[in-house]
Amino acid sequence: MNTIEPEIIEPTSRDSNTTKKFKLLALSLLFDAIGMLSFTIPIVGEFTDVIWAPISALLIYKMFKGAEGRIGGMISFFEEIIPGLDFIPTFTLTWVYKFIIKKGKS
Repeated sequence: MNTIEPEIIEPTSRDSNTTKKFKLLALSLLFDAIGMLSFTIPIVGEFTDVIWAPISALLIYKMFKGAEGRIGGMISFFEEIIPGLDFIPTFTLTWVYKFIIKKGKS
């Protein structure tokens, strides 16, 4: 006889979603700080942005997924590759948009 075994479904609690949300915020703050490190080494630091720009774009794309990840990735890439714009906290602004601004519109 074939028996159907019930699937084990773990309930998602509000706490786990909140924890995930704030882990993303912590990572966002960390990655923004890494992006701003190029200011600490005059002239040479701007060349490190050539390496960091595609990495930051990929990270933001993977972290935020969907439209926010794609748009944030593009903005992050250009913000890092253009000299002098490293002070913009793209990861944190993407987090604010996704979890505060967009949530408020729903």
